[in-house]
Amino acid sequence: MCAQVPKEAIILTFTNPDNPASNENHEGGGAVDGAAEATIEPADGQEAAAVVPESPTFAELDVRPEIVSALRTGGIEHTFAIQELTLPLALQGEDLIGQARTGTGKTLGFGVPLLQRLQVPGDGTPQALVVVPTRELCLQVTRDLTEAGRDLGVRTVAVYGGRPYEEQISALKSGVDLVIGTPGRLLDLAEQKHLVLGKVGGLVLDEADEMLDLGFLPDVERILRMVPEQRQTMLFSATMPGPILTLARKFMTQPTHIRAEQADEGAVHERTEQFVYRAHAMDKTELIARTLQAKDRGLTMIFSRTKRTAQKLADELAERGFAAGAVHGDLGQGAREQALRAFRSGKVDTLVATDVAARGIDVTGVTHVINMQCPDDEKTYVHRIGRTGRAGREGVAITLVDWDEESRWKLISDALGLERPQPVETYSTSAHLFSDLGIPSDATGRLPLSKRTRAGLDAEPEGESAKRPRRNRRRTRSGGGAESAESETRRENGSDETRPTRRRRRRTRGGSEVSGGGQSAPENQESAGEQESGAAERPRRRRRRRRGGGSGSSESTGGGTVSGTGS
Repeated sequence: MCAQVPKEAIILTFTNPDNPASNENHEGGGAVDGAAEATIEPADGQEAAAVVPESPTFAELDVRPEIVSALRTGGIEHTFAIQELTLPLALQGEDLIGQARTGTGKTLGFGVPLLQRLQVPGDGTPQALVVVPTRELCLQVTRDLTEAGRDLGVRTVAVYGGRPYEEQISALKSGVDLVIGTPGRLLDLAEQKHLVLGKVGGLVLDEADEMLDLGFLPDVERILRMVPEQRQTMLFSATMPGPILTLARKFMTQPTHIRAEQADEGAVHERTEQFVYRAHAMDKTELIARTLQAKDRGLTMIFSRTKRTAQKLADELAERGFAAGAVHGDLGQGAREQALRAFRSGKVDTLVATDVAARGIDVTGVTHVINMQCPDDEKTYVHRIGRTGRAGREGVAITLVDWDEESRWKLISDALGLERPQPVETYSTSAHLFSDLGIPSDATGRLPLSKRTRAGLDAEPEGESAKRPRRNRRRTRSGGGAESAESETRRENGSDETRPTRRRRRRTRGGSEVSGGGQSAPENQESAGEQESGAAERPRRRRRRRRGGGSGSSESTGGGTVSGTGS
C-alpha cells in the first residue's frame, strides 16, 4: 500500500519471527524489532498537504457505516496519511506503533479501530481504554471519539484529575464502553475497584513520549499489568526514546511500526512563515500587543516558559482590550476548561499557555504562534510552531529572543537548518516589524474600541467544578451582627427554629421587687438559671454576715430578720 504523502517518508517495520533475538540488538530510536523496512518516498514535485485527493475514504477502508456517517457529518471523509496506514492493520486487531507528530490525525487512526471492534450495547464494563498524558488531551480525545461513535451509541467517559471523584465514579457505575483518562486518576479508580479493567480488549497509549517526560511511565506499566494479556495494544508517539521501546517490547505482541513523518525529523512546516526577533524583556508585552493587530490574524497561541509569566501576560493583554485567556498548571481544572472552551468557540482569540498545559490542545484555525521566550531546544520549537500551518493551511510563527538567549537560538537554528543564527534587533516601534507582519501603521499597544468584537473569557460559562457553593462565613464585631447573620443562615436553610428568650432575673427585698434596676446577674449565672427551670422562679436566699463575726442564713420577712442556724 502506497500512501501519497507529500514531503514525508513512511516507514513500515514488520516483525521478523525467524529472528526474535534481533530485538535485543536494537538500540536507540527507530523500529521496535530489527526487521525489514520498506520506505516509501513522495513523488517529486508534490506539494505538502495533510490529505490529498488520492487518499482513500474511510468507507473504502471498510469502516462501519455508522462511523463513516458520523465522520462525514463532521466534515471528515478522506483519510490522513497515518490513518491510511494504520486502519487496515488496526481493524484486524494487530498491535502497532504509530510514530507521527501532533496534528496528523492519529486520534482517528487509533480511535476508529477501537470503535469498530466494540460490542455495542455492552454490559457496561469498559471494553477499551485510552491512556493520555494531560487533562486537555483527555478532553480532546474524548470529544473526537464521542462524535465518531455517536451513531453507534458508544458510551464514553473522561477520567482525569482536578475533578471530583464522585461524578466519574457515578459515570463508571452507570456503564461505559470506552474510557479515556490520565494515568494517575485511572490507577486510583482501578485500585479502588471502581474501574474494572478485566474486559479491556483494546488499549491505546497516546503521546507515550510525553508520558515519559512527565514521569508517568511507572503508572502506565501498572495499568498494563491490570488489563488482560489477550488484547490489542496500540502505541502512538512523536519520538521513540529508549524507555518507550523497552515498554513496547515488554507489553506488545509483534507490533508493526508505522512512521508517517517528514524525512528530516527536525524539519519544520514549509507553509509556516517564521520570524525571529531579538527583543527586550521590558518591551515584549507592547510588541506582542501590536503583533496581535496584524492583518488576517485569527486564533493565536502564545507560549511562555513559566506559569507566572503566562498569567501575567494574559491579564495585561485583557487590560489592553484583547480577548485573552491563560492555560497553565496553577489554574484550577474548571478555569482551564473554561479558557479552552472560549478559545475553541472564538469568544477568546488569544491563548497564553505553558508547554505542558498546551500538550494535546488541537484547535482548528490557529493562524499565529508566538514564542515569548526562546524555546529550550529544537524539538520544543518544532512542537510549538506546529500548532499553526496544519492540514495544508498557512501560518505565522514569531519567536522573541532575549539578549541572553542568543546562543540557545543559534543551536536551534543550526539543528533545524534555518540559517538564521542572528535574530534581528526589534522593538515595538520598529518599521520592519510592521511591514513583516502587516500591522497597521497607526496600531498602538491597546486595541481600539471599534475592534473589540470578541465576547471575552467572562462570556464563557464556568465549569461545574467552579460552581460549587462556598461556605458563607461572616465575621461581626457586635453580637447583633452575628445574631442577624445566624438567623439569615437559618432562613436560607429553611429553619424556623428560634432560640428561647432569656429570662431576666429580678432582685427582691422582703418579697417586693427592688426598683432602680439592680444589676443583672452575670452571664454564666443566667445560663445556669436557665437549666434550673423550677428553682429560678423562687426568691433568692441571701447570705448575710452577722455583726458578731459569724455568718448565717437569714430570710427577710416584712421588716424584721429571722436568723437561721449559725455556721
